[in-house]
Amino acid sequence: MSQQFFGVLFGLAAFIAWGFLPAYWKQMQAVSPLEILCHRIVWSCIFLALIISFQKRWGEVRSIGNSAAVKGLILSGFLIGLNWFVYIWAVNSGRVVETSLGYYINPMINVLIGYLLLGERFSRLQCVAVFFALAGVVYSLAAYGNLPMYALTLAVTFSLYGYCRKKSPVAPIPGLFVETIVLFLPALGYILYRAVFLDTYFLNDLQLTLWMVGAGVVTSLPLLWFAASAKRLNLSTIGILQYLAPSIAFVLGVFVYKEAFTRHHLITFGCIWIGVVLYIWEPLFKNRLKK
Repeated sequence: MSQQFFGVLFGLAAFIAWGFLPAYWKQMQAVSPLEILCHRIVWSCIFLALIISFQKRWGEVRSIGNSAAVKGLILSGFLIGLNWFVYIWAVNSGRVVETSLGYYINPMINVLIGYLLLGERFSRLQCVAVFFALAGVVYSLAAYGNLPMYALTLAVTFSLYGYCRKKSPVAPIPGLFVETIVLFLPALGYILYRAVFLDTYFLNDLQLTLWMVGAGVVTSLPLLWFAASAKRLNLSTIGILQYLAPSIAFVLGVFVYKEAFTRHHLITFGCIWIGVVLYIWEPLFKNRLKK
């Protein structure tokens, strides 16, 4: 019970933190999304290096550098970098609701990737759940004449990132460090370029400087909490907890940032929410049968 209790606590901490992340990026709306991304990469890398030093895990990092796994981590590093950039851009463009839609769709994309790339098979409920998710996307296309590109990009990049990490036999913290170190030099180069040739708030505005440095902490800490949770809980429990993050983001977008939520949004989200309920129903039902 104690292991499960602490697993739930760590899981809640991770997904609640991710849910409130839009509020963090909103504090830096004066800063360009690319500059925020570069600071997120650089300070995440530095923060992770401190954690690895504290845990004395540099041997694991060196072993990754000498293995074939490093190629997969380079790819996953670019995927998570693209995901972070689109997320920051969307939040600071007033599209918090659409980002929440992306992370509601994400599990259904995972099911499709499992089917197409890993040879996994759908259950009936998963088929129906994917159908409702696709119905929501198709309705959005019919209603607005375009696809919810921010949402789909977030869902697809994060699902492909998860696939790459699943195929890589690397622990979360050393793996994330290698992913960020791949992007570290370009990100640092852009920060220095802005400091020399362009206007920058970094070191010129104390409050924004602190927000930018803190981006490394708010990126890495939830990942540590998630890793601690994953060790203690089964996947079905984690699968249910993950919907906290887009739900919190949805509430922030509609009720705090007053983003539009029309009848068309309601139908799109309604289809997605039905898919989510069906998606989580099966593992819950199976767990009850086992008991």
